[in-house]
Amino acid sequence: MGIRKGCLAAGVVAALLAGAGGCTSDGGEPVAEAAPTTEHACENGTYVWFNVDRRDVLTGVAEKQKLGKGGGALTHEVTPLHTPRVAVAFEEGPAIDAEAVLRSLGTRTGDVDGADDDAGFTDVRRPAPDPRTVGTEMDGAGTFVNYSWVKQVVADFTYTCGTAGRTTGRATSWVVDGSGVLECSLPVEGAREGDPALAAARFSCGPHAPATKPGKGPASRPASS
Repeated sequence: MGIRKGCLAAGVVAALLAGAGGCTSDGGEPVAEAAPTTEHACENGTYVWFNVDRRDVLTGVAEKQKLGKGGGALTHEVTPLHTPRVAVAFEEGPAIDAEAVLRSLGTRTGDVDGADDDAGFTDVRRPAPDPRTVGTEMDGAGTFVNYSWVKQVVADFTYTCGTAGRTTGRATSWVVDGSGVLECSLPVEGAREGDPALAAARFSCGPHAPATKPGKGPASRPASS
């Protein structure tokens, strides 16, 4: 059994939200932005980053699908579970350019190095990937689950510059989106707690399926764009 064809999700993230402040979603992302003061902080100040969290996150999963001898196409649509974003939520202090905040975060995590493809990490206007674009064909029998994921980066920060005061907030972005397929009757090789493959199996395979348990052997990586 093997994968003959896989179509990956594309694109990157989305939205700078406005509203009342500093709260987060279950995934630890910014979900609201408190308006900073009308005073603007000077440039070339100092960022301090903490609570930095960089992990793979399940963004969508399909219902399990049983295929007979010879395999076939997986036709069950991936249901979106989580929408990743590029965003900055300010809690207090002078206004800062969101792109500058995200560039600092990307430099801190090693996801921004000045290359042309760094733009997605700092662009709050880019759309989120659509996990429903995943499509795969299998060449063997089994009970399969399609899923999608992103590598998400979330962190809190403080920024100080001159005498304008301190700005605090939280920033989030992501650097990879991809898709995978698992077989419910087999452990996912190399999967550890927190792996999106395990989360997908627990959604769709059932609580006692072998794919819901951490795997053995070298860690494997699902396909990515």
